[in-house]
Amino acid sequence: MAQRGGAVHVVTTRRTYKGREYTSHLLRRSYREGNKVKNETLGNLSHLPEDVIDLVRRSLRGESFVPANERLEIVASKPHGDVDAVLRAMRRLDFASLLSSRPCREVDLVIGMVVARIVAPDTKLATTRWWQTRTLAEDLNIGKADEDDLYAAMDWLLERQDAIERKLAARHLEPGGLVLYDLSSSYFEGNCCPLAAFGNNRDGKKGKLQVNYGLLTDRRGCPVAISVFSGDTGDTTTFLPQARKLRDAFALEQMVLVGDRGMISSASIAELRAEDFGWITALKSGQIHTLIDDGQLQLGLFDQRNLFELSHPDFPGERLIACRNPELAKLRAHKREALIAATTEALEKVRNMVARGKLKGSGEIGVRVGKVVNKYKVAKHFDLTITDHSFEFSLLRKQIAAEAALDGIYVIRTGVLKRTMSSGDAVRNYKALSSVERAFRSLKTVDLKVRPIHHHLETRVRAHIFLCMLVPLHARLLCGVAHARGLAGADVCRRGSGRKSHARSGCAGAALRCCRGEGELKTTRGRYAGPQLPHTPRGALRDRAQYVPRSTDHFYIPDADNAERPAASRP
Repeated sequence: MAQRGGAVHVVTTRRTYKGREYTSHLLRRSYREGNKVKNETLGNLSHLPEDVIDLVRRSLRGESFVPANERLEIVASKPHGDVDAVLRAMRRLDFASLLSSRPCREVDLVIGMVVARIVAPDTKLATTRWWQTRTLAEDLNIGKADEDDLYAAMDWLLERQDAIERKLAARHLEPGGLVLYDLSSSYFEGNCCPLAAFGNNRDGKKGKLQVNYGLLTDRRGCPVAISVFSGDTGDTTTFLPQARKLRDAFALEQMVLVGDRGMISSASIAELRAEDFGWITALKSGQIHTLIDDGQLQLGLFDQRNLFELSHPDFPGERLIACRNPELAKLRAHKREALIAATTEALEKVRNMVARGKLKGSGEIGVRVGKVVNKYKVAKHFDLTITDHSFEFSLLRKQIAAEAALDGIYVIRTGVLKRTMSSGDAVRNYKALSSVERAFRSLKTVDLKVRPIHHHLETRVRAHIFLCMLVPLHARLLCGVAHARGLAGADVCRRGSGRKSHARSGCAGAALRCCRGEGELKTTRGRYAGPQLPHTPRGALRDRAQYVPRSTDHFYIPDADNAERPAASRP
């Protein structure tokens, strides 16, 4: 008998018995015995999965198999999670139909710019390069777009601004509801734009041209419309056009407009009354002093309660709601004391220089003293005496005491009837302006970086600001995702944009990091808006979060009993 040998192979047999088909996979070996070829069954593989049987069959045919990580090399991979998170938010908000009822290339380009503005805000040229580092270009089929294509898409977007704002108003506003309005500015790089002008620079950029823009939002701070003005436009002159826009463009009647004390003037109120609009604003400090001098506002009443209504002949037919926040009074007192102490220390140095003869002449002494007292904006609290050879100063303590008596006190002014809106609701509605300011912080800081503005054409500047206004719609939804996943309450360090930056209101960044699966969130203490206190001890302002709402408090409405506008608000 010949020795058995031969190749091993897999044989699949099928047979039918009583109408049922049976399949068997057998491991066999063929061998020759004399002139006959015979088969020997070595094993039954029928119990193995089909893919494993196929591997055995192919291996016996001579194919080689090795682990994928030994033969494959990953040359490059593109991040996808952050882009996918924003695109999902856009689909939930039906953003494409907001831009246009029909799909087109301009819609894809605008969507791409909005995604880039959320994830990695930069110039339009840098945006086209950044697209190539993400899956966004393939998802939207915009990989071949250059900066000229983006400029054309911006022009297309600006032509549709009125229609888009009408859709947003229909989504977020309703007749008789609340509308918030505030004005901000951003500085320019260059001097060629017709809108660029010198004005009240809110960015602290001295010598920079700027452009102003007013934002209309709903009660929650969701942007509805934005208007761009020249950089030297006053706050009060922009308010009435927004009221007319609500009536004429959005067909909304009997709305209640909320603006800060520097926005709604007495002349504006007269016109709002004539057009049957309600309003909520606040009195300026000089008007509050008038109420106290006339005996209408008695500070002793705040010992019993923190909110009450009063009336005054100078404001006929209006409701005045006086409020006091004791904790904010402590904060303002601490701030004033620290600023006065720092100024006093600096003035002592100037006085010693004059006494030693190192500083002479009333002109030179006055220049030096002016720099000192204007540094912390407390010159009104000092009495200065300057001669050619001497310098003396003293504190105006009576004036300081008079100002301290008003710490934490403010007066809400409204023409809405009490049966329509209670005192507490009026205070809450006024404090809702913090939502607009939060939107401005998101627009201007590391979240969206509307500034600096590099465009030179007026239409491109308007389109750029309008594009940035559309972004918070999706950032708010991403905030909700972050909150739902337990990321609320953290200021987020944005990653993935190629540079390290800290987003103070980075809820959107929190959601993106969650989708990318990165590690722990890094928290940073929020900065107190306004002049920084010199030598402020750690923890001295530990209660400030009560007045500056955190970015995760999307519907921040403080209690009316301690009603006060957030300290970050512009006076």
